[in-house]
Amino acid sequence: MATKRITFRLYPSKIQSDKMHYWKRLHKDLYNACVEHRKTSYKKFNKSVDYFDQQNCLPEFKEYWSEYKELGSHALQDTVKRVDFAFKRFFKLKSGYPKFKSSRHYKGWTYPCSAGWKAYTNGKNGYLKISNLGNIKMRGQARDWGKTKTCTIIFKQGKWYASITIDCVPTRPQTDTGAIGLDFGTHHAIADSNSNIIENPRFVKVAQSKINKIAKTSRRKRPPNRGVKPSRRWRKASLAVAKIQSKVARQRQDWQHKVSTQIVSCNSLVATEKLNLKGMTRKSKGKRKRQKSGLNRSLLDVGIGNLKDLIKYKVTEAGGFYVEIPTQKVKPSQTCPNCGHQKKKTLAERVHYCSECGYQCDRDVAAAMVMLNYARGQELSSTGASESTSTGVRKFQASYSNEASETHISAIGGCA
Repeated sequence: MATKRITFRLYPSKIQSDKMHYWKRLHKDLYNACVEHRKTSYKKFNKSVDYFDQQNCLPEFKEYWSEYKELGSHALQDTVKRVDFAFKRFFKLKSGYPKFKSSRHYKGWTYPCSAGWKAYTNGKNGYLKISNLGNIKMRGQARDWGKTKTCTIIFKQGKWYASITIDCVPTRPQTDTGAIGLDFGTHHAIADSNSNIIENPRFVKVAQSKINKIAKTSRRKRPPNRGVKPSRRWRKASLAVAKIQSKVARQRQDWQHKVSTQIVSCNSLVATEKLNLKGMTRKSKGKRKRQKSGLNRSLLDVGIGNLKDLIKYKVTEAGGFYVEIPTQKVKPSQTCPNCGHQKKKTLAERVHYCSECGYQCDRDVAAAMVMLNYARGQELSSTGASESTSTGVRKFQASYSNEASETHISAIGGCA
């Protein structure tokens, strides 16, 4: 069994849409009230309030604010749970202090169990029934379908969506017996160990000219300030920019799904490097802020984190193996895949040339080959191979710590 999330597009009527907007605003007000409750209780009375304290206040809260009665108890509890989750992240130093949400930044609400909603579909189109709202047509298609668990109603870019989680049995076909190493980057999106290169589509760069053109005209319009509402034309320009950015996100997601499916369909072993993407895309505090912001934009445009997640879950569903190589130990970009010799390279050196054995290839392809060789050594040692093979694996891995020799490489050549 696996848990999946499927997103359907909703098509509510005018009356249903107005009521959903009203409900979204009520959930937003409840969220802000819970934040203010915790803040005031600690500052004025020196008392900490947790989730259960606020949850127990909901029955009395609904008696005073009768409009919350039709929203459903479980949905209100989940909104309170969002506040608790935000404060827990703050206490763990993973985010800032929770702030009040505006209607523009509060996207929707969640039904954490089967109460209050029901999906009448077999995974392709259908309709969604919500208590006190009625039936809403929805459109979408899921690869697998099973028992529904939760439902989140989202309003994004002027459209309503239903994000439903299900427990199902994956039906992805078994992969081929190939093995591949992948190196991600910005110059090339993906370079594999078979010398194949997938170019960076650069969706943001293509759409940036349109965004700049609209942004130039929006500078002459009245933006929102304290006590000043934005002009109608400024809102229209902002919606145009948001529409372009939404299209870029859909293009990137479609490209990522196609690339990950192509990789998984031919290989049962996928090896890549373990990356600290949060640190790689952190803002620069030095002098080269503009250069770092351009690099961050290129990294986020490829979407390396989401692409790795797609490859991981797809190859796992198909019965394959996904391995992440520790870069601090192996150093793929500085190691020769032919002899194991290590030499530091600058980012300007795009071609790998080994001074020891004379092997030459693309820098990213060489890194992918190193990762695949290391993953194969790990695979052989973990599957309980023969003693002679295990000896070769140990010699192979020792070559990456500058202790290799020509005898070691010849011993593992048949295994790699």
